Amino acid sequence: HEKGDTERAEAIVALGYPAVAPILPDLIEWLQDCNWPVAHVLSPFLAQIGLPLLPPVRAVLATNDYQWKYWVLLRLVEPSPDLVFALHDEITRLAVHPTAAEILEELDYVAQEILDGAAGKTA
Repeated sequence: HEKGDTERAEAIVALGYPAVAPILPDLIEWLQDCNWPVAHVLSPFLAQIGLPLLPPVRAVLATNDYQWKYWVLLRLVEPSPDLVFALHDEITRLAVHPTAAEILEELDYVAQEILDGAAGKTA
């Protein structure tokens, strides 16, 4: 992956979903650092896909890459009510019982924000 290759990222966005379905896990790798130019192009596109992102998002949440988890929660899960609902248990665990490393990366804070936002949308 070339983190500055916004031209390729824009071409991927132009293909749209479901054309990019087979490469969703690869695309999510570009969100390992949302300061990368490609992340700015891809994250809004990926965020609108919703539930098809569930398997690769779950895979990220199972890693020890806390910064990647942070960006995936913030950029992909929070904007998607379907993903918030599907990942409710994982998000709740992060908010209520975070590890020291998760607290350091503010995953507990982001998880609580997501839960608060979801509660506001259903109220």
